[in-house]
Amino acid sequence: MQRALHAVPEQSVDDATLLARMQDGDDAAFATLVRRHTTRFYRVAYRFMNHPTEAEDVVQDAFIKLWEKPDSWRTDGGSAFTTWFYRVVVNLCLDRKKNKQTLPLSEDLPVPDLRPTQEENMIERQQEKQLETHIALLPERQRTALNLCFYEGLSNQEAATIMGVRLKALQSLLMRAKMTLKLKLIDAKGA
Repeated sequence: MQRALHAVPEQSVDDATLLARMQDGDDAAFATLVRRHTTRFYRVAYRFMNHPTEAEDVVQDAFIKLWEKPDSWRTDGGSAFTTWFYRVVVNLCLDRKKNKQTLPLSEDLPVPDLRPTQEENMIERQQEKQLETHIALLPERQRTALNLCFYEGLSNQEAATIMGVRLKALQSLLMRAKMTLKLKLIDAKGA
């Protein structure tokens, strides 16, 4: 016998209750679990598989396993549904990676060297050095704002607090610094 979820908003129903309803044959409970958790588990699968279609397949397979055996997760097991389902998704990812067969490469297949050339490395180092030189010539407050936000990774608010300025003032310093650097780099390319 199916129970309807419409009596209680689905956001307020916890995973354990949805799983119990699913074990009783409530298809809507399963649909709610899928809607609630697909994005989360897709992100996990994508980090393992590094391919969107493969990640989607893993999540779909995991939910199919749950659909086919809804009693495989037990409320008395002590772990949350998401903790258990993470393990299911991770195991499926690991199995897929392990079972993925590598195809032998033909001897005639050219393998391009995608590494940057020495010349490209030299140009990049020159550009970085040029940028550092231009940053060093910025007014002190602009340079400080850039260093705190871009090189130290602080938020604008944290940098503003450290510098003792308002957030808008910091944003203005960053904008002026970026404009100055952009103009200097354009001039350098034209020269």
